[in-house]
Amino acid sequence: MNYSISEKYNTVVVTLKGKVMGGPSATKYIEEIKNLIDQGKTNVVVDLSKVNFMNSSGLGILITSLTSLRNAGGDLKICGASDRIESLLMVTKLITVFKHFRTLDEAVAAYQD
Repeated sequence: MNYSISEKYNTVVVTLKGKVMGGPSATKYIEEIKNLIDQGKTNVVVDLSKVNFMNSSGLGILITSLTSLRNAGGDLKICGASDRIESLLMVTKLITVFKHFRTLDEAVAAYQD
């Protein structure tokens, strides 16, 4: 799993890329989320548009991030999920847990309301 972090309108955008399956890169990612929280940056959008595969460990990474951010008074929204990943979220009923948007702009705008 690769990822990049940027900011857009006071919102942190994490773009995940490739296969999201846990492992050492997931540990590094969770540390990044903790660092963002320490910096007071708790409004996060995870862009899934470049993810081509996600397993249960990948879902666990998103849940851990969401929980950490909400406990810090923030939130995590997702956007750009492919049909395959969206159906994974539906089967696991996580579609009701995450606020999800089609586009990055829609997800970022949701924090501005």
